[in-house]
Amino acid sequence: MMRFRFHAAVAVACACATGLAAQRPQLAAAVREYVKVDAPVVALTHARVIDGTGAAPREDQTLVIRDGVISEVASSTALAAPAGATVVDLTGKSVMPGLVMVHEHLYYPTGPQVYGQLGQSFTRLYLAGGVTTIRTGGNLNGFMDINLKRSIEDGQRPGPAIDATAPYLNGPSGFLQIHALKDAEDAKRQVAYWSDMGATSFKAYMNITREQLAAAIGEAHARGLKVTGHLCSVTYGEAADLGIDNLEHGFMAATDFVADKQPDVCPAPIRGLQTIAALDENGEPFKALVRKLIDRRVALTSTLTIFETLAPGRPLPRGLDVLTPQLKEEFEKTHARTAQEGKKMGLLPKAMALERAFGNAGGLLIAGTDPTGAGGVIPGFSNQRQLELLVEAGFSPLDAIRIGTLNGAAYLGRDARIGSIAAGKQADLVVIDGNSAAAIGDVRKVDTVFRQGIGYDPVKLIESVKGRVGLW
Repeated sequence: MMRFRFHAAVAVACACATGLAAQRPQLAAAVREYVKVDAPVVALTHARVIDGTGAAPREDQTLVIRDGVISEVASSTALAAPAGATVVDLTGKSVMPGLVMVHEHLYYPTGPQVYGQLGQSFTRLYLAGGVTTIRTGGNLNGFMDINLKRSIEDGQRPGPAIDATAPYLNGPSGFLQIHALKDAEDAKRQVAYWSDMGATSFKAYMNITREQLAAAIGEAHARGLKVTGHLCSVTYGEAADLGIDNLEHGFMAATDFVADKQPDVCPAPIRGLQTIAALDENGEPFKALVRKLIDRRVALTSTLTIFETLAPGRPLPRGLDVLTPQLKEEFEKTHARTAQEGKKMGLLPKAMALERAFGNAGGLLIAGTDPTGAGGVIPGFSNQRQLELLVEAGFSPLDAIRIGTLNGAAYLGRDARIGSIAAGKQADLVVIDGNSAAAIGDVRKVDTVFRQGIGYDPVKLIESVKGRVGLW
């Protein structure tokens, strides 16, 4: 069992707890076609409850949902379904919290150095996969993420709750869609502008300087918002000293151990990867960095799914059939080439080992998938795969579920409302046709996804986009 220094408080039943949940939206007709359970009072009976805290499952439980909030959880022998409730018998099935995933995107590689904006199809796929809250880990379009967030909140589209990250904060780069920061004042202006426009988090990118990063963090924190980073020019240790809240991709983006690293300059990518491949998770240099991150309360996002698509000898990802035929074929060719290239430094096992060491030391490890790279990271399907990869890395299934639920909620500051199952919390739940606490692969067997107490049909959501992901 891994140890976390940042323990999230688990909500208990109290008169005020119901007020923590967001009001249920009035769903548009176009959303209702994906709904299978919607009633003022719902009783989920005879369920196995995996509550997201890491505690052992509780068998034969009844959960009562009233107006989108879990009002009661108890043994089915002690708690009867209320009169007039819609009763759903879950004998043989499990209920776990909806996934809270914090490195997601609403865009996808649709050509060489081209990213298509696929917000409408991706939000359906996330929800179908059991994801009820996402943070978009940077965007390339400006307003789509923010507008989708509002549209879902208003019941106009199906999808998870969205913590909408602003466009990347970056220095000069080859990305035509990314603004190049001029100086620290420009970094502050960008944070202020996008905060005013409705962005709720920020992401620093590879070519930002320490001065620009410090200015962005200061402005975001003054507004009560957080900053994460996929860094390169700034080391993890430097970013922690500047007050960053989160670092992406585990330790795979860390340049702290490159011997000739120059200030505010990215080393050659191969140099960074070589130092990570050679890094000893039991050595003092790595342990010192871990201690600093924990002391500075810096969370770390695991994105093992993106690294699996780049590693030889791994299975084809699930969900490729939702892509347009052309995108599916392109990724299958890429996967075949990767399979022939040999081991390439063994980076996936190293990423797993470093993340396991961080979690076991008490660091707050959170999870995401990053649907970018060479493709193949398909929303919903990849979120389930991320939990499987955490178990492959050495975490128990219960720990992997906690990383993908309560830990993410704790980082977002929403753990009083979502991320675990308890009376008074919002009914963001996933019904699994199996026991994911014993066999993590059962997370693939999603029967129903409840968001704010409304149960969605994953099959209908997936079928609505199948073969067309890449278009919208």
